[in-house]
Amino acid sequence: MSSDEVNTTCPYCGVGCGVAAKFNSDGMLSVSGDEAHPSNLGRVCSKGAALHETVNLEGRLLTPEISGEQVSWDQALTTIAERFSAIIEQHGPDAVAFYVSGQLLTEDYYVANKLMKGFIGSANIDTNSRLCMSSTVAGHKRAFGGDIVPCSYDDLEQANLVVLVGSNTAWCHPVLFRRLTRAVEDNPDLQVVQIDPRQNATTQLADLHLPIKPGSDALLFAGLLSYLEETGEGDDIFLQQSVDGVKETLSAARTTAPHIEQVAQGCEIPEQDLISFYNLFARTERVVTVFSQGINQSSSGTDKVNSIINCHLYTGRIGQPGMGPFSLTGQPNAMGGREVGGLSNQLAAHMELENPTHRKLVQEFWSSPKLPEKSGLKAVDMFRAVEEGGIKALWIMGTNPAVSMPDSSQVRRALSKCEFLVVSDCMSDTDTVNLAQVRLPALTWGERSGTVTNSERRISRQRPFMPSPGEARQDWWIISQVAGYMGFAAHFPYLQPAEIFREHAALSAWGNNDDRAFNIGVLSTISDKDYAAMKPMQWPISDQAPYGTQRMFVDGKYFTSNRRARMVTVKQRPPAHSTNREWPLVLNTGRVRDHWHTMTRTGKSSRLASHTIEPYAEMHPADAHRYRLTEGALARVTTTLGQIIVRIQVTGGQRPGSIFVPMHWNDQFTVNGCVNRLVISETDPLSGQPESKHMPARVEPYAPSWYGFMFSRRLLQPDNLSYWSRSRGDGYWRYEIAGELLPDDWAGAARNWLCEETEQVDWVEYFDHSAQRYRAARFVDGILESSVFIGPDINLPPRDWIGHMFAQENINAAERASLLSGIAPAGGEDIGRIICACNRVGEKRILEGIMDQGLDTVEQIGECLGAGTNCGSCIPDIKGLLTACLETA
Repeated sequence: MSSDEVNTTCPYCGVGCGVAAKFNSDGMLSVSGDEAHPSNLGRVCSKGAALHETVNLEGRLLTPEISGEQVSWDQALTTIAERFSAIIEQHGPDAVAFYVSGQLLTEDYYVANKLMKGFIGSANIDTNSRLCMSSTVAGHKRAFGGDIVPCSYDDLEQANLVVLVGSNTAWCHPVLFRRLTRAVEDNPDLQVVQIDPRQNATTQLADLHLPIKPGSDALLFAGLLSYLEETGEGDDIFLQQSVDGVKETLSAARTTAPHIEQVAQGCEIPEQDLISFYNLFARTERVVTVFSQGINQSSSGTDKVNSIINCHLYTGRIGQPGMGPFSLTGQPNAMGGREVGGLSNQLAAHMELENPTHRKLVQEFWSSPKLPEKSGLKAVDMFRAVEEGGIKALWIMGTNPAVSMPDSSQVRRALSKCEFLVVSDCMSDTDTVNLAQVRLPALTWGERSGTVTNSERRISRQRPFMPSPGEARQDWWIISQVAGYMGFAAHFPYLQPAEIFREHAALSAWGNNDDRAFNIGVLSTISDKDYAAMKPMQWPISDQAPYGTQRMFVDGKYFTSNRRARMVTVKQRPPAHSTNREWPLVLNTGRVRDHWHTMTRTGKSSRLASHTIEPYAEMHPADAHRYRLTEGALARVTTTLGQIIVRIQVTGGQRPGSIFVPMHWNDQFTVNGCVNRLVISETDPLSGQPESKHMPARVEPYAPSWYGFMFSRRLLQPDNLSYWSRSRGDGYWRYEIAGELLPDDWAGAARNWLCEETEQVDWVEYFDHSAQRYRAARFVDGILESSVFIGPDINLPPRDWIGHMFAQENINAAERASLLSGIAPAGGEDIGRIICACNRVGEKRILEGIMDQGLDTVEQIGECLGAGTNCGSCIPDIKGLLTACLETA
């Protein structure tokens, strides 16, 4: 391991933060923000700050496996090549498919796309980016003639109005939220409007919050467009020179939203708030509209994207500092995947699969035998085809669709039935890996080398700072080897990622007569040394712009055939499924602050797990009262597809009639808590992106016979529990548990959970028969090894002080007694739900500071308690506690 600092890029969201990794003299890894990286300027969020806690080899897949048996790489590659070739020969190339990931590096993505489309001869390669950004891709292409993000992060700081639509930026893109917060502090003229059905951490920054009816976004922006026309805000010169479709689009907007009153009623918001937003947008020249999954994850997501772009085109607020529609990408390399054609309807280098000229260009460049002439199957249709038997062989790379896809039970059925399933992953135990016949060990962050592209088109390097563990290999190497074993070795001769990058760059310029925006051809001759040292750059990159292009469309020229942008007619369409008496609530899914996707990385960190320890359903107090639900109780959430069991969180910030359930939890961390089992796989007809924000549901109390929790230094496999959820602690695992059946013998049940069958243990226990409360603890050489607490309801002892005991070298008699009484020993402290993950400051401690010490600002809390002084991701939560205390004071 090198002691030198290595500049690399964070593997989480689409902000693309630069981080610096270094092994200290004691051999411990430290990770900090890279102050020279222009995207984050040294800032990191809670996940980035905890990266060093996630790079251990625990749970890693380190050798190839076939049917659970370790094999050599030669055997694994031979098996894959032979099975793929036999299936192609018997059933044709479309019987094979790849499902890839925005977690891959661009070089990995490029080689996968080249093999599938160029040499297997099928377009059946799609990516999990289909689930988060494909509606934006389709909207960009309709409006601009290409998948082009106009803005840069600097535009957030140069704007006088930032509109956040369907984006909980504070949790999902926290470093950008901090940049925006600082911009508000520095510029008193900068105002923020949030458009989101629920209040969340981002709302703290908003001058105006519009809690619109779920699914009414297109109506809102059609109304805005009509208002802009009525108030004379159209930029006539810009429209005449640069935009088509103006007349038709305005007419459609007037038909959709003829009156402000109708828009307010349709969006279910106060008319005066709507007018305030429309006035603010109309009279502010420098406007950036930021949008994310709340717009994209809809059966009409593409139209929603274009409804936003229409307003910017009509007013000419694009291509200039502090102006433009700005899509925030969900994954670290979703943009890079789009560059290389990772979606089933694309070719590499932003070329179109169904364009004969583009197919010819790519075929000539790759010297491929034949390219497919039609688009392949998008993600949802791909997994349906697997279940139906049309796809016989599937290779999944770096993603967990058994959890992340909508109707994930159908996906699991499909994978279980798949004739030949290959999965490349860094982890040995995920819901998807466990279904594979062939498992291939892949390198992950800190071990691999390549590039990623973030939300502002900035290409950055990911660099290795750790050795490759076991027999794990980088994805481009694995794919190239399979290609070679299938007989295509001459076309996949790569020995290092720089060679792939040069080819990727060359293809971007191939036949590109300035009719494709993505062009990094000047880097096609980059040396290995310069590639290794490459600084972050925004494409397009050219001789005229050797350091990249900060902002697109400055000259009013677009990438359509006539170089003019297009306004697109949009009609308000309701979500695919509406609520009714049987299914009265709208189920909305999304992310929490400190976890990522399906927790294969963040689930390793006790710091990150401490903020949200189990799946939950967030609901409004009125709904909780109506359905007889209370804070902290368990509930059953049901849709037409099934049911899950989650904890209830009651908050006035949730919109009445809606519930929010996070998407991260899976079979590795809970039983019956994967929310995507409940979401129907309805998709946008243009983008193929699923509707993950609007599923009719109902919620009802779940009343087990008993509740409890367990702590254990070992990973447990609890049996006969109707509910369990586990999270990582400092040196232990924490389990929240519940059961429908009362054991005849609590001691026997507890020992079954916590002990090996034959071992002799130091065991203490307490059972109050009348109150049905049981507590037990297991010790090994005087050290607390595990403990269990059971009661008839949710009123159980605080957890935090028990977790602290796992850090002690010895437990004295008084402390043993406290474990049985459920009362913290003298000096023990329950700090409450963790708010600041970096410095482990809990909610109770912050509330004590506010109420007892008179701390009334974020700065005072930071100075006295340390909360919010590191990454800053918890600052919105701290502000929320301050506001709540001031309102009740």
